[in-house]
Amino acid sequence: MLRPLLSLLLGFTLLLGVAVPLGMTFVAGAVMPGQAGGSLIRRDGQVVGSALIGQNFSDDRFFQGRPSATSAAPYDATSSAASQLGPTSAALLTAVTERVAGGRDVPADAATASGSGLDPHISPENARAQVPRVATARSLPPARVLALVEQAVEGRELGLFGEPRVNVLRLNLALEVQSQAVAQGTPGGAAPVPR
Repeated sequence: MLRPLLSLLLGFTLLLGVAVPLGMTFVAGAVMPGQAGGSLIRRDGQVVGSALIGQNFSDDRFFQGRPSATSAAPYDATSSAASQLGPTSAALLTAVTERVAGGRDVPADAATASGSGLDPHISPENARAQVPRVATARSLPPARVLALVEQAVEGRELGLFGEPRVNVLRLNLALEVQSQAVAQGTPGGAAPVPR
């Protein structure tokens, strides 16, 4: 009686623990190689980040993402976790109050961290609110920076799921290209936002 049970255990372990995951990995790599490889974003052949994990941009010359709740350092993927602070938490109220210093009217995602603390996106409203600061810091016309933001807005998935959003890393890369073009005297139109 023990031998058939052990045979079934070994068989299902090999099937469901090895064969199926390897098969799914192979299919994902063949059908969606970019996503299966981590949705990496490259610039001049070098990996500069992932479209799925936010980065800490603190310089006024860059658009800034949502506050990060990771403990060791902002956007640390090795310590991804929510703050676990509920809506009645005094610590959450203090953190949000500090983020909206001076009583400014800011979009909610500019004052609250995402559940993982790694969200690479901000709302279009949050990006638009940052245009004056970024344009001033880079000595660019606000209209040109706003055009980059509008170009970077990603719609709902399949037209139904989620909310419109802006990937901060992609927007900042397009902003760098735009700034370099202006510095070289060839401003042209808005730089394309990498997808």
